[in-house]
Amino acid sequence: MMLDSLSVAMVNRPTKRYYSVAPFNPDPRWPSGYFQVLEELGVPSRRRPFYAHWVRQFFKRFLTARRRDLGRSQITAYLQQLSNDPNIADWQVRQAQDALEIYYEQFRGIALDPENIKNVKNDFHQDSDELQYSPVPPPRELTQPVFIPPPSKRKKTQQFDVTAILNEAQNSLRLEHYALKTERSYLQWIRRFIQYHNRKPSEMGAPEIHHFLSDLAINKKVAPSTQNQALNAIVFLFRKVIKKEIDDFSDFPRARRGKRLPVVLSRSEVQRVLSLMDGTESLIARLIYGTGMRVTETLRLRIQDVSFDRNEITVRSGKGDKDRRVPLPTTLKPELFQHLSGRRAQYEKDKEQNMHEVELPGRLAQKYPDAPYQWNWQFIFAASDYSTDPRSGARRRHHIHEIRIQRSVKKAAQEAGLTVHATPHTLRHCFATHLLESGQDIRTVQELLGHADVKTTMIYTHVLNKGPLGVVSPLDTL
Repeated sequence: MMLDSLSVAMVNRPTKRYYSVAPFNPDPRWPSGYFQVLEELGVPSRRRPFYAHWVRQFFKRFLTARRRDLGRSQITAYLQQLSNDPNIADWQVRQAQDALEIYYEQFRGIALDPENIKNVKNDFHQDSDELQYSPVPPPRELTQPVFIPPPSKRKKTQQFDVTAILNEAQNSLRLEHYALKTERSYLQWIRRFIQYHNRKPSEMGAPEIHHFLSDLAINKKVAPSTQNQALNAIVFLFRKVIKKEIDDFSDFPRARRGKRLPVVLSRSEVQRVLSLMDGTESLIARLIYGTGMRVTETLRLRIQDVSFDRNEITVRSGKGDKDRRVPLPTTLKPELFQHLSGRRAQYEKDKEQNMHEVELPGRLAQKYPDAPYQWNWQFIFAASDYSTDPRSGARRRHHIHEIRIQRSVKKAAQEAGLTVHATPHTLRHCFATHLLESGQDIRTVQELLGHADVKTTMIYTHVLNKGPLGVVSPLDTL
């Protein structure tokens, strides 16, 4: 492997930096100053984070020395270790060398020893004393995932058993009272992270996290929310499960977050969709549109959450574990009364079979032992059959599964001839948009939707076609 300086074609910038060293920089500002130098030298913006990554990894291997005291021999030792890693290609090593030369000669203004580095793999020889640059041997570092060879080209090694660590993570998640969906997602990401590196989590740290998250963004091209979910799961693994502090890895490439507008139906389209639904699904869909609740919030409603006298519904433990109140549509009160009448008969029948216990959030069941059997704690939209709780193993009647509502709305939208992708959450978007179109205050809509920041609610102002924010096309004025 030849480690000569990169050519113009490889870095796509002028070669003047190879002929002179910049003036000494007495006040280097890392990393902003380094990125500015990279920009001046013509390094593409997508490569700059990787250049900074190589520099960070280099200094982590020389913790006991001042940066200005390091030179060509230490860079050679670092490149030697990179070249010995089968997962790192030749051009990666050259990129690492290029990043370090720019750091010293162009950013810091410190000239390196002009000796040429020839074939590192074959010609590199140093005494062991020269490699003792840190008290302990440096850990094996990883580079960015964009450089990883396909799985078919990797060496096949014995897979690390993740069962024990997953069981421990599951116990920690339940101790922290995470939702079942969150628990399943976190366990899936923890499994993928461990199997990706095939190593014990206690042996890994910031470089491995950086490596995995970068691979998701660059190779897997996941959505920003997906990458953030993986990040949260891994941070939970290190902080709550194995109790290990991790170094800074915030420079990993992040998935691009585009600007997306919500799908909103007109009032007539909403009316057509709702008219094509019947039964319990129709009642739930009307509640979502009439209150702005999320589909899971609607399905988790309990008897005591509805106040007919005050015409309001209390949403308990919504997104962000926040409570709020939403209006109860007057037109739905007769239908909801009828539904609760049938639900009461179902409850009495379950009571005769001693199957009327219901799940309670947190430790309320321990605090109030009789509460799981009382009518006011029952789900309004209960399932038609019993199911087994995946956590406790108890068999009881849970609420309706959300996929049932999703399929019903999708079918009704297709029968209505809609060309947009309509879901139950689309009805929530319609609730907010139609309120704003009718002149409702945006802060009121924010409270009804349960948004922590009004900026989140502001997205609905971009789809208005009426009201004070509406814009009339100049074509319509001709």
